[in-house]
Amino acid sequence: VGVGDANASPTTALLLSILQESTGRIATIIFAHRLGTSLEPECKMYRLAADIFNDAAMLLDCLSPALPREPRVLLLSSSSMLRALCGVAAGSSKASLSAHFAKWGNLGELNAAGSVVVSYVSSPITTWTCLILLLSIHLAMNRAAVRAVMLRSLNRQRANLVISTYLDRDKVLTPKEVSVQERIFERNGVLRWRSSSPLAAARIGSSLQGLLASLGPARERSQRTGSIRDTEARLTRLIRLYGQEEFLVWYDAPQRLGHIILKEGAAAESQLKAWALVLWIAHRHHAAGADATSAVFESSVELHRRTLQELSLQWSNCTSRLRKAGWDLDNGSLETTSGSRIRLNVNSDF
Repeated sequence: VGVGDANASPTTALLLSILQESTGRIATIIFAHRLGTSLEPECKMYRLAADIFNDAAMLLDCLSPALPREPRVLLLSSSSMLRALCGVAAGSSKASLSAHFAKWGNLGELNAAGSVVVSYVSSPITTWTCLILLLSIHLAMNRAAVRAVMLRSLNRQRANLVISTYLDRDKVLTPKEVSVQERIFERNGVLRWRSSSPLAAARIGSSLQGLLASLGPARERSQRTGSIRDTEARLTRLIRLYGQEEFLVWYDAPQRLGHIILKEGAAAESQLKAWALVLWIAHRHHAAGADATSAVFESSVELHRRTLQELSLQWSNCTSRLRKAGWDLDNGSLETTSGSRIRLNVNSDF
């Protein structure tokens, strides 16, 4: 605002600069607060998203001269916000990817190589032709580069692919095989059996309050207090069922939502086992057909008990084969938000 405008003033340009800077800073704070935990587990997705944010900001900057003053201010503020999002996503994902590629401790060399050279042209037709062409090439090349990265940590999507293939075909996929199958952009918390349509969703690090709300049907809630009948007895059953585990798992079949409650000190391998358990339970509910949506508590607990028993019998062999295939099971990459932990009193009546 001001270039080519005879009525523009230094004050207007200063206010616009303050607005753009403030918008970018606020967007950075909100983005880092809401999605900061998920940047490392989903570094491939956010690396490509950063390029999309940056290219979209460039397009908005090129479009801004064609608009009147008020829409132009909004467009430039949006451009500043997108660049701020790009900075957060690119910086965090680059750190994770650089650490992945720094096999010989050459992290500084990798970061020094990440430079960008930009040139400009002046003709409008030439500008837009080159811009669209170069941005298309830029996104296509970055998409191909991101898909070629073979990460060895198991985030939610890779855990779905690896665990379901192992349970279904007794085969352990390697990081290279998974990199070919995994999606760059995936819905958060979705449960898939191999590469099928979504079965359900799951929350890891869920709060105990969410579990209690899921244990009792909505029709049993007291209209006056909101309490749930038999919830204490049902929670006791679950605590006993998972007494030897570092987690509690409950799959709400009607809502198609799995709850994973982590106990204090739950290790990364235990989190993976909990995810494998809720994935297998969701698959069995889905395979049972329409009757699964009306499953009563007793039959659902029995399914949880049977699935946990079968998974525990083969879990040691599963983790051993996963490590031999090259997977890093000590790096917890399943939590994408700041989750909660519970502490159980061993002297309780449970």
